[in-house]
Amino acid sequence: MSDQTHIPTGHDLAPGEEEQHSVGERILGYVVGLVLALLLTATSFFIAGTDLVWQPSIPVALIVLAIAQMGVHLVFFLHITTGPDNTNNVLALAFGLLVVFLVVGGTVWIMSHLNGNMPPMDQIMRMRN
Repeated sequence: MSDQTHIPTGHDLAPGEEEQHSVGERILGYVVGLVLALLLTATSFFIAGTDLVWQPSIPVALIVLAIAQMGVHLVFFLHITTGPDNTNNVLALAFGLLVVFLVVGGTVWIMSHLNGNMPPMDQIMRMRN
């Protein structure tokens, strides 16, 4: 192993990283992130409440805008990048997403099996009498 320390080159840093930007540039990065997040939120509300968009495409458009907003938050506010110094952050994020998907997916799976195995309501009412 070498004793050399990694010196960031500045090409793979998120907006707002201290190594690359001054205080003014960091604030500008946060303001740009805020404007993008507000624009994506306003667009989501506009698409959900208008008749100008083809109705069957609204859920897909909202999902795309939500994913874009998550990307804005990850890059501009949480400073998650693909740099080698962010490996632990990316792994922690991936593990958190895995846990959320397991909990939500397991809940939906259990609820669907319960719904399929429950007798109809009229049979339940007859059993109670």
